[in-house]
Amino acid sequence: MIKLYWAPQTRAFRVLFLLEESGLPYELVPVDIRNGAQDAPAFRAINPMGKVPALVDGDVPIHESGAICAYVADHPGAAGLAPAIGDPDRGRYLTWMFFSAACMETSFLQRMTGLALPKSTAGWGSFDLVMDVVDRAVQPGPYLLGERFSAADAMLGLDLWYGIHLLKVVQPTPAVAAYVERLMARPAFRRAEEIEAAHIGA
Repeated sequence: MIKLYWAPQTRAFRVLFLLEESGLPYELVPVDIRNGAQDAPAFRAINPMGKVPALVDGDVPIHESGAICAYVADHPGAAGLAPAIGDPDRGRYLTWMFFSAACMETSFLQRMTGLALPKSTAGWGSFDLVMDVVDRAVQPGPYLLGERFSAADAMLGLDLWYGIHLLKVVQPTPAVAAYVERLMARPAFRRAEEIEAAHIGA
């Protein structure tokens, strides 16, 4: 069975959301990152970076939330969360799968720290450029691939959700706000929130 090593209010939420979307059976393994459990040798053997999320499927350990989401989406039991190889939507899907870590999160860090970098040397260009690209991508809706929800929405959408609600770094346009609200209305998202709330309150 899949094991998700997880802590609330971290990037592990996007994997929890996607697993709930997938219908795959999984076991949630809490990691107390506030008390150093992520540095235990047993956990570092799963994720050498000592971060959550990490996922183990049988004998296969995976870390980095984007890689985990891609793995879950391509799992034979999770049909529909990723366009198949050869599908015309595959390229657009992969673009947005990589965009979160490469552009979105780095642009958030730039905005939060006031880091001054020339647009020509920053791989993400600038925070404003990133948000403009995202706004245009979600305007057609309802999801990044049109009517088709995919793992790319879990990646990009959760970054936007954190940027708006927790980090307070994103002032959403109407299109971005509507996109995030659609994700939050999905039953799998609500179930993931309930799981987090139960662990935070425990």
